[in-house]
Amino acid sequence: MTALLTIILSFIGALVCGLMPSSAHRRIRWVALAFAAAGLGVSAVCYVNYSGGEFADLLEAEWIPSLGIGFTTGYDGISLPLLLVTGLVAVCGVLFSWTLESRANQFYAFYFALIGGVYGVFLSLDLFLLFVFYEIAVVPKYFLIAIWGGVRRQFAAMKLVLYSFGGSALVLLGMIAVFFLANDASGESLKTFSLLKLQEGQVPAEAQQWIFPMIFVGFAIMAGMWPFHTWAPTGHVAAPTAVSMLLAGVVMKLGAYGCLRVAVVLLPEGAQDWASWVAVVAVINIVYGALVALKQDDFKYVIGYSSVSHMGFVLLGIATLNLTGMTGAVLQMFSHGVIGALLFALVGTVIYSRTKTRMLNELHRLIDRMPGIAWVFIVAGLASMGLPGFSGFVSELYVLIGAWGSLSGWIVGGAGLGILLTFGYTLVKIHEAFFRERKTSAPGDAEISYTAMTMPEKIGVAILLGSALLIGLCPWLLTDKISPSLKLMLERFPN
Repeated sequence: MTALLTIILSFIGALVCGLMPSSAHRRIRWVALAFAAAGLGVSAVCYVNYSGGEFADLLEAEWIPSLGIGFTTGYDGISLPLLLVTGLVAVCGVLFSWTLESRANQFYAFYFALIGGVYGVFLSLDLFLLFVFYEIAVVPKYFLIAIWGGVRRQFAAMKLVLYSFGGSALVLLGMIAVFFLANDASGESLKTFSLLKLQEGQVPAEAQQWIFPMIFVGFAIMAGMWPFHTWAPTGHVAAPTAVSMLLAGVVMKLGAYGCLRVAVVLLPEGAQDWASWVAVVAVINIVYGALVALKQDDFKYVIGYSSVSHMGFVLLGIATLNLTGMTGAVLQMFSHGVIGALLFALVGTVIYSRTKTRMLNELHRLIDRMPGIAWVFIVAGLASMGLPGFSGFVSELYVLIGAWGSLSGWIVGGAGLGILLTFGYTLVKIHEAFFRERKTSAPGDAEISYTAMTMPEKIGVAILLGSALLIGLCPWLLTDKISPSLKLMLERFPN
């Protein structure tokens, strides 16, 4: 029951913060930090206790037995890294929102409701329960963006929710189809939503051909899959920093996790038949996201489209349907989770709070006026583009090696082009913000300097950047947990 505490603590945190008086914003931030840290601590305990392979910490209880619905939770090597990244981003989101005063009690109530829904998705081993938590995670996002967001926040919040519900509708229809069509080894209908039972049964091959794209696309919409990706940059830009961190670092992973845990696991033959098309879309994600990021002038939009591009590597790793590539996909979910969250924190809070702008054409020579912050961003940018020594390099290497062995050469070449474009837009945007001279300077402009990072900001940077560096140098810390679970999953695939 240890893992379940992440969900319980999150919803208790939402309740406690929501009941606190709005004027007590100083106490609220410490309470929020305590609950976020507790969730991270539970995730760390789960990591230490997990030996690899089978599901751990299983909790099975009846919920609606007449419909084959149970309250079943647990975790394995696939969900474990996502529990960790959720905890890390949750803690750092509080740290980078340390100065929030406006309706802080309500903000953190919605904040922890979202986090609780996310934990619930990663721990659910029942399709209906997973869908419930998936929907729970949608509602707080709307209020967090619509109330505390920036420019065009109402539009961004509504767009995100509509895309989310659209994807959910496809997922629900696919789940119902699986419920009615899944059979056990003797051919008897299972009539259950239990993932544990469904993965031991089988959906007829002809049915998998149309159920797989329905479920995969439904989940992939939330992962930022082209051409349904536009909610992501729009939502990221309008959202407050902590929510941008959650959207990029965690919420986009809900979709990718669903693609892997539900679509691929339950529909292996459908996955094999559609793998080449998934790979094509993944490459479009990678290249298109990088090209659009290169043309953006809003710093947040750059990071938003960068997230779309990086999620393409997750989809590509899933499309390989082999151990190496899928290990890379799970690693990429963790890696982009911490690095993407860090970049949004730096742009949305650290830089914006000092310069009062995110427009690159209004920024110049920040290396002279905020040297410490500038170098932190440069290192984070290099980590994002896959510098050796950071987690992004290891995860993308796994994906490319896996793709080389199972997909066509032009797919690998397209992914390689995406990496080159990532190098390009990262270096160009770093130059524009930190090293470019201003075309026209105002009197005294050169003397303007900005304050250094606050202690909460420094701690948040250390946690996220340190996590990316740790996994980059010691990838076995996660791969030794991930690979055994993926091996068991791949054993179900037809030869």
